[in-house]
Amino acid sequence: MENKFEKIKKLKEEKDAIILAHYYTEPEVQKIADYVGDSYFLSEKARQVKEKVIVMCGVSFMGESVKLLNKDKIVLLPDMSADCPMAHMATVEKIKEMREKYEDLAVVCYMNSTAELKAHSDVCVTSANALKIAERLPNKNIFFIPDQHLARYIATKLLEKNFIFNEGWCPIHNELTKEELLKAKEKYPNAKVAIHPECPIETVELGDYVGSTSGIIKYVTESDAEEFIICTEDGVLYELQEKNPNKKFYLPKEKFQCVGMKKITLNKIINSLETLEPQVHLRDEIITEANKPLENMLEMAK
Repeated sequence: MENKFEKIKKLKEEKDAIILAHYYTEPEVQKIADYVGDSYFLSEKARQVKEKVIVMCGVSFMGESVKLLNKDKIVLLPDMSADCPMAHMATVEKIKEMREKYEDLAVVCYMNSTAELKAHSDVCVTSANALKIAERLPNKNIFFIPDQHLARYIATKLLEKNFIFNEGWCPIHNELTKEELLKAKEKYPNAKVAIHPECPIETVELGDYVGSTSGIIKYVTESDAEEFIICTEDGVLYELQEKNPNKKFYLPKEKFQCVGMKKITLNKIINSLETLEPQVHLRDEIITEANKPLENMLEMAK
């Protein structure tokens, strides 16, 4: 393992590269990364890097987002098959239909989406800033794509807005049922529940804290509690344990894992740096159009 770390460090220097990783990747990938974060943090960081090569350790929509913000840099995704099913769970046709049906409509696009969907949207959001941005939009009607669960959670906080829900979901968070979480609460009665809003709303309502991955880490770290049921992808446990070695963490179910995120390995990072492949490529018109809602997000989230 140490040899692989040393090899990656050497290759980074040779290629003028930087490594970004999501909290859901494997612990050793997070360990070697220069920056680890959720989608919003990584989007912000991507705009600031000076290196010529950016290695994005995450799923395909993340690689696309980094490319959108850095069209002149080489953006590497160590495994092109690392994908997020939810990112594809909306259509351009549906967006056009909603624009014709509703006046004063804002198409709000979750970061977990393809560049093509972003290109047809008004503003992007992450789970960390969705509430703030939706609240600031002057529009009454909001078509939120692609995740229905995050949309339904935000809608409970903004009753003055009219949310139109899309039939999309995260296959990992969507599977967490109210019954499973109730059993976990029974098993660990002293544990606080920190839950991601991509979970179904009836499950989310059982949480002591509801928020993004970075929000969950902050909540746990600042809390006086000693035990937590963590209702999001298990990759986040690495950062939680690093920051809170004396606290206990439980998952509400077995195999709470994103298959796509786990496809990124040290060997694939090494291969990617050695060959400068596979690269993320996007058409110029997609970059131009999809960049607008991303920039809108970064501006409105300040």
